[in-house]
Amino acid sequence: MHHKASPEIFKRAKELRTKLTPSESILWERLRAKRLNNLHFRSQHPISKYILDFYCHQYQLGIELDGEVHDNFDQKERDKARQEDLNALGILVLRFKNQFVIQETEEVLRLILLEIEKIKKSISK
Repeated sequence: MHHKASPEIFKRAKELRTKLTPSESILWERLRAKRLNNLHFRSQHPISKYILDFYCHQYQLGIELDGEVHDNFDQKERDKARQEDLNALGILVLRFKNQFVIQETEEVLRLILLEIEKIKKSISK
């Protein structure tokens, strides 16, 4: 479930859980305690050398919320490499802009559920 995440990554994840960004707080309020269709999500979940903003182990679905820093070229390259690493571990990652989460929370939740339905269909094949 953690793909050999180091103790340092676990420590950092614990710290991040106490300092959620406004968009993370908004989404976490809707995901926590199985509030979204009884799905279990974790916040600031360590996987390998990364920390996913949110993670649903049942469907191996990660959710990342991106601020403006993710618009810069170098960060885009790092995000792409991270995405490839996580995909290689069998984890699908959805990315949403912070502003989109804040302004269109219901749409974000709908898109998450839509992706989970696609995953369910691929599993049942």
